[in-house]
Amino acid sequence: MLEHDPQGARAVLMVRPAGFGFNPQTAASNVFQHEPAATEPIDPQAGALAEFAAVAGALDQAGIEVIVAADSVIPLKPDAVFPNNWVSFHGDGSVVLYPLLAVNRRLERREAVIEQVVRDGRFHVTRNVDLSYREGDGKYLEGTGSLVLDRRTRVAYASLSPRTDLDVLAEFAQRMDYEAVAFDAADEAGQPIYHTNVLMAVGTRFAVLCGAAMVNPRQRAAVFGKLAASGREIVDISLPQMRAFAGNCLELSPPRGTMIVMSQTAWGALDTAQRRVLAGHGEVLRVEIPTIERYGGGSVRCMLAEVHLPKRG
Repeated sequence: MLEHDPQGARAVLMVRPAGFGFNPQTAASNVFQHEPAATEPIDPQAGALAEFAAVAGALDQAGIEVIVAADSVIPLKPDAVFPNNWVSFHGDGSVVLYPLLAVNRRLERREAVIEQVVRDGRFHVTRNVDLSYREGDGKYLEGTGSLVLDRRTRVAYASLSPRTDLDVLAEFAQRMDYEAVAFDAADEAGQPIYHTNVLMAVGTRFAVLCGAAMVNPRQRAAVFGKLAASGREIVDISLPQMRAFAGNCLELSPPRGTMIVMSQTAWGALDTAQRRVLAGHGEVLRVEIPTIERYGGGSVRCMLAEVHLPKRG
């Protein structure tokens, strides 16, 4: 059995966008993203760059090792700011590559980015687990967007959707020695939630979960029960709070302790009691990223690919 990773990473990969914008290829399954109106006087790329710099700077100041890779200008990759969907880095030295639904998102998988992470962070890689071949089967699993990992107990939670296939989830679980816990989740209109990490987050001693989105009562009870049995305090968020990205947060481990990163929009959607629970489990770092949230349909957690790789000796 593989060793368990700590829940919070000390290092993250971020990709500085070169052509951020609304992606029509992902819009059908992601109701969180919004197309700019023809009369809207906005520059999504400029806004995303400023927000990216603010997030990277805040994490660096907090003591997180931030490895910034530059997106290539050509070909255009409007969602490159969300690298956690195509790669994950694990404490046993594994690098996992994932199958993505949108054709233009597959262009984000670049070996040069992985090489930079390994080089700049002085990390050690022991194996590559490439699941991207499942794109040929029309089956997808979009990294730690599709997967919310309880790294302490090696449980992979996944909300099934067009971007999260049960067969690929099973292959990930088998190859990475995780227990897979799949469930169904949808919004008020019955649209499947596109990524698990917008309705759920797992920290060392807490979990955030939108129980109202879980359409099967038995699945809901099983997931809540499993999280409670692992000793976690659960923050149950509403559907409107989920839409404000309150579930899209991430625990990290800077040198001075535990930190929970989320957007100001997400924090503002929480009530006083919910904020108190989160603040009791770590310092809450809040950042403003309205452009990335509105036009990209993802929030802070989506921008961060945690790096758990071992350091070279």
